[in-house]
Amino acid sequence: MSPAQASNQPIASLLTVIITTSPTPSAPSTELISTILSSFRTYCSALLSCRVIVVFDTYDRVASHARLKKGQVTVDGAKTFDLYKENVKELILNEFSPNDSILNQGQGKAEFGHSAVEANIVLFSTRQTADKRVTFVEPLKRLGFGLAVRSALRLAETPFIWVQQHDWALVSDIPLEPLLEIMREAESDERAPVKYICFPSIRLLSYAVSAHVVQFPVLKDLTASLKRNFETTSGTTIPLTPMFFWHDKPHLASTKHYLTRVFPTRLAMLRGAFIEDTIGQRARNQMKEGNWSKWATWLYYPGRGQELCLRHLRGRTWEGAERESEKKALWIARNGEQGNIPPN
Repeated sequence: MSPAQASNQPIASLLTVIITTSPTPSAPSTELISTILSSFRTYCSALLSCRVIVVFDTYDRVASHARLKKGQVTVDGAKTFDLYKENVKELILNEFSPNDSILNQGQGKAEFGHSAVEANIVLFSTRQTADKRVTFVEPLKRLGFGLAVRSALRLAETPFIWVQQHDWALVSDIPLEPLLEIMREAESDERAPVKYICFPSIRLLSYAVSAHVVQFPVLKDLTASLKRNFETTSGTTIPLTPMFFWHDKPHLASTKHYLTRVFPTRLAMLRGAFIEDTIGQRARNQMKEGNWSKWATWLYYPGRGQELCLRHLRGRTWEGAERESEKKALWIARNGEQGNIPPN
């Protein structure tokens, strides 16, 4: 089903939620994922009615200290990861498919780099509920965020996807249905197509007048001509400004556009790479030359760019509420008498 054919369809038939997770200091606790689901419930409950694909990316090596972005974990981190995966599966099934706990098994592969190198393939297993509401993906080797997203995109059967990293929570309302309507209606707009919508974190506030835009004449002119309030058939006004980057943080996108633009071939993404560190930089360079519509990236811009929608949960360092409280209490015991302020 193409976006143009998707009008009048329920959100659950239009959108798949993709959650990527990996080893984290808070494991085996599911607090990160629980916080995300709670923010969905509060600020965009329609997301909980959609299909969900959870990719459990793994690690590359065990060492004396963790470097999670590089796929390196400690011995304890390796021990807790299997339990963490089981805990997250139970949480997701209870939330998205409480009446269907029987999972059908499958398998797939994520190819990358030059095809002549036999090692440039990562096999993964899938487990899926009969109604396809929930799918779990577990690679045998580390994929990295880029290949994790691509693997999930290939399994998605809806025209749109919501990509969700495991340490970003919503903090304000997301008008999901109007946003999807705008994306459907703008599909054939050659000048201002809407294929990707990111949501503002603290660093993206006032984006349209930030140095990321105004220091580049082409981007400044594109913003002046494209930034607007879109209006839906129900009369809802949705403010968007062009985004001159492809961020990894939570975003809404066209499934087809994602696969054809970000992942046109197996050479587009190496194992272990992040989209924003590779494709994001390439896209921005092309946009600086005026080639923005090829990427069609936007930022939701409520409150004239002053309203925050996302909060970062620091997944690479946060150890869970209990351990963070213990660390804070220990710090106060050691330093409190000196009148110092404990760390956040």
